[in-house]
Amino acid sequence: MSLNVSLPAELEQRVREHVASGLYGSASEVIREALRLFEAYQAVQAASLATLKTDIAQGMADVRSGRVGMADLSAIKAQGRAVLSSKATGV
Repeated sequence: MSLNVSLPAELEQRVREHVASGLYGSASEVIREALRLFEAYQAVQAASLATLKTDIAQGMADVRSGRVGMADLSAIKAQGRAVLSSKATGV
């Protein structure tokens, strides 16, 4: 398949630089590699989104089942400060 693609000057220059570096033999190779990387990136993004949705669903299930309670922010801060203080004093 043959396909002509128009690129903005900046992208065209970047493609030419990649070819000039010797890493790629042609502009077509640069574009093919870019598309492969883009597809891999999209797959990672989709997997990350799926994991996030699973984590949210688990959290919501925990809320509905009563396994989640109100957080005592003062107690959390006090605990954190105690940990920092013990690290500072070497205890």
